[in-house]
Amino acid sequence: MIAIIDYQMGNLRSVQKGFERVGHAAAITSDPAVLAEASALVLPGVGAFADAIAELDRRRLAPLIRSAIASGKPFLGICLGLQMLFDRSYEDGVHEGLGILSGEVRQFEVPRELKVPHMGWNQVRYRHRPPIFEGIEDESHFYFVHSYYVVPEDKAVVAGETAYPDPFCSMIWRDNLYATQFHPEKSQSAGLRVLRNFAELA
Repeated sequence: MIAIIDYQMGNLRSVQKGFERVGHAAAITSDPAVLAEASALVLPGVGAFADAIAELDRRRLAPLIRSAIASGKPFLGICLGLQMLFDRSYEDGVHEGLGILSGEVRQFEVPRELKVPHMGWNQVRYRHRPPIFEGIEDESHFYFVHSYYVVPEDKAVVAGETAYPDPFCSMIWRDNLYATQFHPEKSQSAGLRVLRNFAELA
């Protein structure tokens, strides 16, 4: 069973519906016992970094997330769920993240003609194609909505980049750990293929 981590932030139901559309059941839960038994975990997220980390800590979910990733269980972070994997974020101050990946989360500084948040469709260019992107062409379009982006210390974890206007990390992959800055559940056929490929790892 795929478990979507419920910490009362993010578009949990839309992620669940995305998995359902590709024929895979996914439960929304914050129950540690259910999460521990799940074959794969998904950490979605929309909202403020500090609030999200505080909710994970309040529900005592951070140690469970670290343990699941360390155990080799397939794990997918989406949007804020990508950003929280890193050491720290500079969103409205300095806030500590989960520290699973070394690096930080920075705000876009873009030319005046470009808007922040970065919102809408944009291309993802592969640096390393992860298994969850099997069957998806390089430079496919995915849906984004975010004002901050991750800067990994280890560039080997960068699986894909997107230009706005300079290239930024829009996808990471390290062993069983996958995470995307874009929303696969909002990205039509390509995004649904990502969810299906991830589900088939479980």
